[in-house]
Parts: sequence; structure tokens; C-alpha cells
Amino acid sequence: MKFERFAAAAMLLVAFPLVSQQAAPRPLSVDLSCLGHDCPLLRGAPQTAGMRSGLVQLKPGESVGEHTTGDHEEALVILHGQGRAEVEGRKAIPISAKRLIYIPPRTRHNVTNTGDVLLEYVYVVAPVEKTSE
Repeated sequence: MKFERFAAAAMLLVAFPLVSQQAAPRPLSVDLSCLGHDCPLLRGAPQTAGMRSGLVQLKPGESVGEHTTGDHEEALVILHGQGRAEVEGRKAIPISAKRLIYIPPRTRHNVTNTGDVLLEYVYVVAPVEKTSE
């Protein structure tokens, strides 16, 4: 039993430097071409320190579906088209190209294409610092 504990501890000590020496995120450039409905751009660690991003394309009448990003805040950068953002507890927000929409943490929301052309936007989601309550 002592040997098994020793072996497990030794493996952790050997593995720890590999994990702790993981390369820091570096600058990168991402092509915004997207053949799907929701295409990841940034995927969080190890690409970033926790930020995620993606490109969404909604056909007229489509929506992403109500959801929350939990303990993350979100920014929507509208590239093309028009629609509305329904954000919990607020009046629907009209959205159009060259606009940024901010979604606070722990807020249910949905985006719908209300126009007659493709609605395209980039979302950026980042964790918020935990506060002691």
C-alpha cells in the first residue's frame, strides 16, 4: 500500500511540471469563413486565458434559442443583417450591422433574425471574476 501511494505521488510530481509549463496564449489570426450555423473562433484555454468566441449565421426567422452563459459575460458584434436580442428582464433590443450588444453574466437571452437576409455576428464570451458575497 505504501509503495502504491509513493508511486502515485511520484507520478504527480513528474506530471506537474508538464502541466505548469504549458505555453501561454499567443496572438493569432482567425478566418471568419463559416460554413455552419455556429462556428467556434476561440476555444478558451490553451488558446486564451478563458475567453471563447464564435461566428453565428442565422437565416431569416431563425434564432439561437434562449440560453445563459452562466458566470460569463458576452459581447455580440453584429456584422450583417438585423434582428433582435431578447435579454431577461428587459425590452427586446433591436440589432443591426455595426452594433455591439453586451449581455451581463447569469442572464437568459436569445437572438432572432427578424430581417430578410442572413444575420451574422461574432460572440465573445469571457469569465467574470468571482466576488465573495
